Amino acid sequence: MKICMMTNTYLPHVGGVARSVSTFAEEYRKLGHQLLVVAPEFDGPPLPARQARMVERVAAIQNFNGSDFSVRLPLAATLSTRLDDFQANIIHAHHPFLLGDTALRVGATKNVPVIFTHHTRYEDYTHYVPFDSLTLKEVAINLSTQFANLCDGVIAPSESIAKLIRKRGVTTPIAVVPTGVDVAGFAAGDGAKARRRFKIPAKAFVVGHTGRLAPEKNLGYLTKAVALFLKKTPHARFLVIGGGPSEEEIRRICTEQGVGAQLILAGKHTGRALHDAFKAMDVFAFASFSETQGMVIAEAMAAGIPVVALKANGVVEVVRDGLNGFLLPARTPPAKFAARMGELHAAPARRRQFSRAALATAKEFSREHCAALALEFYDKIRKVTRRERLMTEMSVWGSLGQRLAMEWELLSQKTQTLVAAFKGEPEKKAS
Repeated sequence: MKICMMTNTYLPHVGGVARSVSTFAEEYRKLGHQLLVVAPEFDGPPLPARQARMVERVAAIQNFNGSDFSVRLPLAATLSTRLDDFQANIIHAHHPFLLGDTALRVGATKNVPVIFTHHTRYEDYTHYVPFDSLTLKEVAINLSTQFANLCDGVIAPSESIAKLIRKRGVTTPIAVVPTGVDVAGFAAGDGAKARRRFKIPAKAFVVGHTGRLAPEKNLGYLTKAVALFLKKTPHARFLVIGGGPSEEEIRRICTEQGVGAQLILAGKHTGRALHDAFKAMDVFAFASFSETQGMVIAEAMAAGIPVVALKANGVVEVVRDGLNGFLLPARTPPAKFAARMGELHAAPARRRQFSRAALATAKEFSREHCAALALEFYDKIRKVTRRERLMTEMSVWGSLGQRLAMEWELLSQKTQTLVAAFKGEPEKKAS
């Protein structure tokens, strides 16, 4: 199969969507499929030649307003040429705007089905845009919903997100396919090596967290909870892997609580260094409500690390309370979150029990299994839409008519979304 993936973020950018696209692309390649990844240019070390060959870069303004997104500039003619030569069997969009719109246009022009992965609760990211409001959150919800309904199929990274987007009005066929994790790689991590690198004592109890350090990740709450635990456990450490605008808030809270010396802000790590970092942890702490899939939680479990987390979409599919970690109600006070970490610290036997269960859970999220699920969905959508596409090719208008229809739909959906949001009930709570 020839698969074209269009994404606003990709390697060497470090982020959940970029990791998801690269993970699936690599698994598809291993299975003998041909890949073309269309993505913006990003600063950073060059990709290995094998990966770089399957990427077509488009110029973009990177990290728009401090977000993970890049604003694409007009497409170069070389992209159209490469798309013509590639002759994709399926197009997979990873965002509902920018290159997502391009994916729909290309799909209409080439008469190829388009799949969309609903990676993100986009309403949780409106603070990156001036004049953030409940109205703007409604716009984000409606745009992503209407985009999904213009596609031929939608992938939800978790069952809770599938239920959420159905409730919001997505009628396009949906498949639940998590982003797979490198189970073997995380299991083989060298925790002792990471502790030496970060100057963590061998016998210290380590609370860990990984991910983008941004406001939507609820890191203020998480840091307060961890700081309460650290105050009662002087030999413990808080190892934070990642970077972003909330880094200073984490440092400030720990300093104010008198545990600044127990905080290790280790920066961004990928590959083997990330595997090692997870293995250096004794418990993984997570408090985000903005996830569509608990990918970093699955990674922690692949390393055999128990998890303490707040109940949220994407998290509930991975953390099984009392089995592989603790899953706490969304409004849990920081002190109670800290107490759960204290329970695990005081009970090594229970940590080992949770660790064994975490390893078993991780197998459900292996990258091989998840890639097979996605490819099965691709085949299903191609078969379902084949007759419709044949009829389009046989019509007088052909792809030109379909392209015009798609342009009208893109304009129409955005107009309807804006009108509904600004004339309706601006203070309505986004659901």
